[in-house]
Amino acid sequence: MCLQLPQTADEWKKVADGYWQRWNFPNCIGALNGKHADIQKPSASGSMYFNYKQRFSIVLLGLVNADYEFMMVDVGINRPISDGGVLHHCAFGKALYDYKLNIPRPEKLPNSSIIALFVIVADDAFMLHPNTMKLFPYTSLKKEERVFNKRLSRARNTIEDTFGILNSRFEIFQRPMKL
Repeated sequence: MCLQLPQTADEWKKVADGYWQRWNFPNCIGALNGKHADIQKPSASGSMYFNYKQRFSIVLLGLVNADYEFMMVDVGINRPISDGGVLHHCAFGKALYDYKLNIPRPEKLPNSSIIALFVIVADDAFMLHPNTMKLFPYTSLKKEERVFNKRLSRARNTIEDTFGILNSRFEIFQRPMKL
């Protein structure tokens, strides 16, 4: 399988259709997250790869579709940084923030007259942007907000599950890697 980030609005809409059909979350064009992969300390690296978990690691940043397939991967930023910081520094993040990904224009939600943006679902490590979406904070939620959080969580779990599949197939997160 070859990683292929959608290049056109129509390709992004196919990804969104997958999230709508499979996970009941409309206008979702991917789930994004980072995963710290432990490494053995490279010689003469000092604290370059030392993370907030008090281990040496590199961050694997991934964007997946509704079928647990990576569409984008960024590997190996070498500084103590959050997942959101990795996104800010990688080519994909720069293209997202500069509106250069050909994400479709807002459209009506299915079975609704509400017009909404196409979004990437992420967790709190990532900053909000017009094309990213996170959960409502868990304080005094209305029923509609709880339903929304449940559906967004289901869509976002595709990236968590994909990292789990990656680990079970290749066992890459079970012990520190040698670089």
